[in-house]
Amino acid sequence: MRQPADITRTEETVNEAILAGRSLWDDARRRLLRNKAAVTAMWVLAILAVIAVFGPMVWVHDAFTQSEKIKIAPTFRDWHILGTDFIGRDYFARLMIALRVSFAVGIIATLVSLVIGVTWGATAGFLGGRVDNVMMRIVDVLYALPFIFFVILLITVFGQNIFLIFAAIGAIEWLTMARIVRGQTLAIKSREFIEAARAAGVSRAAMIRRHILPNVIGPVAVYVTLTIPVVILAESFLSFLGLGVNEPLTSLGALISNGANEMRDRPWMLFVPATTMAVMLLALNFLGDGLRDALDPKDR
Repeated sequence: MRQPADITRTEETVNEAILAGRSLWDDARRRLLRNKAAVTAMWVLAILAVIAVFGPMVWVHDAFTQSEKIKIAPTFRDWHILGTDFIGRDYFARLMIALRVSFAVGIIATLVSLVIGVTWGATAGFLGGRVDNVMMRIVDVLYALPFIFFVILLITVFGQNIFLIFAAIGAIEWLTMARIVRGQTLAIKSREFIEAARAAGVSRAAMIRRHILPNVIGPVAVYVTLTIPVVILAESFLSFLGLGVNEPLTSLGALISNGANEMRDRPWMLFVPATTMAVMLLALNFLGDGLRDALDPKDR
């Protein structure tokens, strides 16, 4: 027969096990950290981010200062490790500035699409009916507009600047985000806890904020990591066409465009920014795949 002390110790052990139980996010974090490709991608992105943010501050050459040494080859003499461009600016310093601008465009435009898309999709999916129909038809109409035509129209009306690039790309990328969030919201709003909140008299805005949005964070987080490389590629494409950032700023797409003109005589001017972009995009995609696997409840 078990003694009361043994029963008490057993209850304490069970309570400790319950308290030590992992939440969904703890489990997802552990699964993500066990993914070697995702962890490597995070380290690569962290290194690139540090270089982009602090590199131009500590590098011996300024990215915007012209020198008399025009079109010199890569050399460790005077620390021109990637040479200079066609007007004498240090190419490695320009590369770090380009990396900073591409990161900024990717992150800010993705945040714009995140705010607009999540708000639009959650509202349309939760309200349903005619409101949902009208809101999603607006999304369909915007989807029908060619991206490059929309950008050219904005540049013609407002002029060419980097903030316009943020607005133009963010104004297109939020459409897919809205559809994803709407689909998740339609699946969630019929769940029992939503019915319980509705019966308790919780307002629609509060239900969206407290119950709908927290339950769509997983798919949204995955899509965000996959949207950033799409945004960076879109900006690079615009810069390659001459519709991107203006001088003296530059981006990876602008460096690739300039490097294509010098490909025969100075191939490193094309190879280096193209390789940098490829590494950054691959890291973002590996991180997105890792997050998808970590947050997918079917894989638990």
